[in-house]
Amino acid sequence: MGHSSSRAMGSTEHIRSVRLNRISSRSDLFPRLVAMQKLADAQNFAVYRMSGSGLPAKQRLVCELENWGPSAAAAASKALVDAYGDALLDHIEKSLLPLSWAGAHDRAAPGSADFAPFMARLKDGILLFSGLAFPVRLGAAGNGFVVFTGDYLDPGGDMIVELHGRSCQIMMDLLSLDERRAAAAEALSEREIACLQLAGDGRISEEIADKLGLSVHTVNAYLGSATIKLDSVNRIQAIAKAIRLGYIS
Repeated sequence: MGHSSSRAMGSTEHIRSVRLNRISSRSDLFPRLVAMQKLADAQNFAVYRMSGSGLPAKQRLVCELENWGPSAAAAASKALVDAYGDALLDHIEKSLLPLSWAGAHDRAAPGSADFAPFMARLKDGILLFSGLAFPVRLGAAGNGFVVFTGDYLDPGGDMIVELHGRSCQIMMDLLSLDERRAAAAEALSEREIACLQLAGDGRISEEIADKLGLSVHTVNAYLGSATIKLDSVNRIQAIAKAIRLGYIS
């Protein structure tokens, strides 16, 4: 069953409002991906990025985000990459058309017949689940795919276009997060990060000093400089910002 364009339009304002709010961590992307998953009538999503140098022989797909669950994530991701990894990597070098495949239990790949000229078809029946893969090319660090999987996927042409556009925004935001994290990590020394991590774990300065073999004065100096570099008003805010940026847990 295809989705009408009104369903996509009905949520456009919500998505636009989300985009206006700068995301602070990868967890902010999950609600948007779940919303896209529902629009596609899919059971799961996964976000893959290309890693390795520009040489085709060294390129591979790495799963960055997914909701297959802890028990199934590794197996599902490996199965998808084993089945279609090479085809996906080859495709993104030549085309940005969405791709689809039919699972072993489905008779037809996702997508309406009238939209078939604007889709690339992968070999059917290799995996148990059907899928849609939306390629996004942003440069060496930002190339990849947003993938939706499930049984009997059948989005209409308008919905496929909408999902592809949102996939591009997801990949742009993911790249932006990594760039911000890298910039923050470059600004902080290893000692500053270690002190922040232990402070975030609830350790007081004396305990941090004992753990790292430093004086209490030195620990406080590291925490103070990290607070300034993170543009925070106090240590608590610095820890919270460090967690949001993703380089301490």
